[in-house]
Amino acid sequence: MTKSFSLILFLIALSVAPFIDRLGFYRAFESSSASQMDSELKNLKSAKANTTRDAYIGALIMKKSQFMATPKEKVEKFKEGAALLEAAIRSEPSNSEFRFLRFAIQENVPKIVKYSSNIEEDKAVIVKSYKHMDPTLKKVVRSYANASKNLSPGELN
Repeated sequence: MTKSFSLILFLIALSVAPFIDRLGFYRAFESSSASQMDSELKNLKSAKANTTRDAYIGALIMKKSQFMATPKEKVEKFKEGAALLEAAIRSEPSNSEFRFLRFAIQENVPKIVKYSSNIEEDKAVIVKSYKHMDPTLKKVVRSYANASKNLSPGELN
């Protein structure tokens, strides 16, 4: 009986995909370390596929594109990540976390990339839904707002 119960627990453990560590993602997203981003990308890719995972992977790939060797590689990587993040936003247009990720990227990407057309739209979604955000996300957004060019902490209430 004990052996079969142990076997069942083992099989269940194998079938459960690793969860997404939101804090780990945001630590990597806020860092300037390619190795930290690589480590988090590896963790995310082992997690069960879902829209949040895809949005996180897309955002990290976009941010990591700055470390590519040539301008061509940078643009290709950036577009790869943007496709994932944009698909997540199309799938869940009212998801304020996805909008925040795009907002933060659009604020910080070089103008030559021409990826800044949704700043005001995303800001409106972030401000409107701030009260209802998960506490961890609220903390990240408020911290980001302290340095943002387009979102001030006073707008978050």
